[in-house]
Amino acid sequence: MDFNELVKSLQEFVGVSRKNSIEKVTKTLGEVYNISGEVLLDFGDDASAIDIGNNKVILLAADGIWGQLMSVNPYWAGYCSVLVNVNDIAAMGGKPIAMVNTMSILDDEIYDDLLQGIVDGCKKFNVPMVGGHLHPDSEFNSLDVAIVGIAHKDSLITSAGANVGDKVLVAIDTDGRQHPQFALNWDTTYEKDEKLVQDQIKVMQEIAEAHLPTAGKDISNPGTLGTLEMLLEASGVGACVNLESIPRNPDVPWDEWLRAYPGAAFVLTAKEENCQEIIDKLSSYSFDVAVVGDIIKEKKLYLEYGDEKAVLFSQNKNPILKMNE
Repeated sequence: MDFNELVKSLQEFVGVSRKNSIEKVTKTLGEVYNISGEVLLDFGDDASAIDIGNNKVILLAADGIWGQLMSVNPYWAGYCSVLVNVNDIAAMGGKPIAMVNTMSILDDEIYDDLLQGIVDGCKKFNVPMVGGHLHPDSEFNSLDVAIVGIAHKDSLITSAGANVGDKVLVAIDTDGRQHPQFALNWDTTYEKDEKLVQDQIKVMQEIAEAHLPTAGKDISNPGTLGTLEMLLEASGVGACVNLESIPRNPDVPWDEWLRAYPGAAFVLTAKEENCQEIIDKLSSYSFDVAVVGDIIKEKKLYLEYGDEKAVLFSQNKNPILKMNE
């Protein structure tokens, strides 16, 4: 493996670069995101959190499915639309409650597969799809899903809580497969027992309510280190990570593994004294968990491999979200 080529491929990965457009949205919507005064978090988290009193918050998140996935495998698009939303709530330490969707359909022949994927996803994660909106005469195929969850206000896992001196942990279910049509989709849920998959969500609530992490995100389109960088940007800190400490399935090369979207995976930060308890709890539910680095003051993400070290992302030069410029 050429280390410099790996770094370049991660910096130029489309899962990272496509996030750059978010700043155009957040800059405009910033004046209204908290007009009620009850929104607890800024843009940049996996879900928004709205204070409803009695130490409870409502969590809201939404995800759109890439058009390429809809075209190639509508069933898997439907299934993944559930998975990605449930993981957004889990990453916050919350309980997923229900979902709604918006479907725009050009090709009538995809209906059956798309809907069956949604049904199977709802059954796998035990989260209902309760309504939505249908465009049956669209000029394109698309699927967007929104989810609501609930959590305790005092135990939210946010992207903005990492502190200098914290440890960085990566938790990934390495027992899975590369989807035969999408190599960067590391499927860990489809062939697993429903109870185990649901317990992987519940254990995130457990570590949140035990106040073990200081910050966290589910690993999504930007891959493991791209997701970590988004957490660092939200927290206003940097990190130094050792590549070989990151849990990995040995059948997948590093460049594919670090860009993959896993079915069950999180990046977390925690005080050193809490790391072992996090590892123990998550390891009980098919997660491979390891401390992979440290949070530092300098707003850069360093990647180390043997004697080599490189700046993967710098919040001053090549941030992912560009929200703090």
